[in-house]
Amino acid sequence: MAKVIKVEIDREKCIGCGIAPSLCPEVFHLIEDGKNAIVELYRVENNPAVGKIPYSDELEECVRQAAEACPVAAIKVEIVDE
Repeated sequence: MAKVIKVEIDREKCIGCGIAPSLCPEVFHLIEDGKNAIVELYRVENNPAVGKIPYSDELEECVRQAAEACPVAAIKVEIVDE
């Protein structure tokens, strides 16, 4: 089994401050409504709030830093086996 980084954004909580995209642009960006979204490459079923990313230490660190920096705790990160 391969490990993946599962990321979920609570877009109801998101205030669109831009911290996550500035810390981890490989995974996050702001979309038309001004809120965080997962970049299309990593989206699950084209859902901007849910992503699965092939595991790497660098991407895990990047995503976790963004989640920890989120002022409203709108980003959830989990490592899962697939």
